[in-house]
Amino acid sequence: MSRTQILGTGSYAPTRVLTNQDLEQLVDTSDAWIRERTGIQERRQAAPDEATSDLAVQASLQALQMAGVAPEDLDLIVVGTVTPDMPMPSCAALVQAKLGARRAFAFDVSAACAGALYALSVADQFVRSGQVKRALVVGAELLTRAVDWSDRNTCVLFGDGAGAMVLGPGPASEEGPDAMAPRGILSTCLRTDGSLADMLCIPAGGSRTPVTADNVDANLHKLKMNGKEVFRFAVRALVESTQASLGSHGMNPGQVDHVIAHQANLRILEAVLQRLEIPREKCWLNLHKYGNTSSASLPMSLDEAQRAGRLKRGDVIAMMAIGAGMAWGSAVVRW
Repeated sequence: MSRTQILGTGSYAPTRVLTNQDLEQLVDTSDAWIRERTGIQERRQAAPDEATSDLAVQASLQALQMAGVAPEDLDLIVVGTVTPDMPMPSCAALVQAKLGARRAFAFDVSAACAGALYALSVADQFVRSGQVKRALVVGAELLTRAVDWSDRNTCVLFGDGAGAMVLGPGPASEEGPDAMAPRGILSTCLRTDGSLADMLCIPAGGSRTPVTADNVDANLHKLKMNGKEVFRFAVRALVESTQASLGSHGMNPGQVDHVIAHQANLRILEAVLQRLEIPREKCWLNLHKYGNTSSASLPMSLDEAQRAGRLKRGDVIAMMAIGAGMAWGSAVVRW
């Protein structure tokens, strides 16, 4: 089987900027407090008439243009999101319709902040097996509509955005100097521990606790998080997963040229990089201007790094993400 290559990337951030100073008017917080604990300076907020599928489509169009792929040539669309337009149908189905990708079958993946990485791994299996020639992977979230704006510990963290990747098969083998260094997705490593579900969740809105007036009044349909426990677990989990993903291909952190990570908190990223002994300058950082965009974070970062000219042919990229579930994982890509 040939390896899956990332043929194009795209991203989209809503135009409205919500700064730390803006949040000072909403909750008991300060710009200094937010920067010191998270590294975030501002985030984006979708317009009232924008839904998750709208953000996803904008990012997808950029990725398709870079890849030189028409929407009608797509075979598969996988969207990672926990904030779809509606409970059903899937956000992916709405994206398929808006793009006019009539040939593609489409579905969502729910792994919170690890959604795009999970979606990438799923699409990779379809492409490598030969069942799919062109796949679109999207991470898209409107988390500003899922946060409790009275909770200063969580509302300062999240922003809206979308990122996309177009995948396709690469050559089965290459001749010349790259013959021993195949390009594409080399390995993925996914993990889940459902016993930690209460650590990060939205309690109401499902079959266990349906939406009622009382639940809405209690803000149970909003995001709840034990930040300290998430921090401690995230560092251990991301280090272990990245080591496993690299090790499965006989590689070590010293061979990594770039880190493309889900960005939830600068302290988490710095701790992970330190333990892996990867210099911080190898990690593309945009947390300061977008905040935590959940499943959109990883593909948005990849797109920015690509368009900035940071990624060169043959570079080794370590991807990592962790989200509610708890669900986390990593991937190794040779560009």
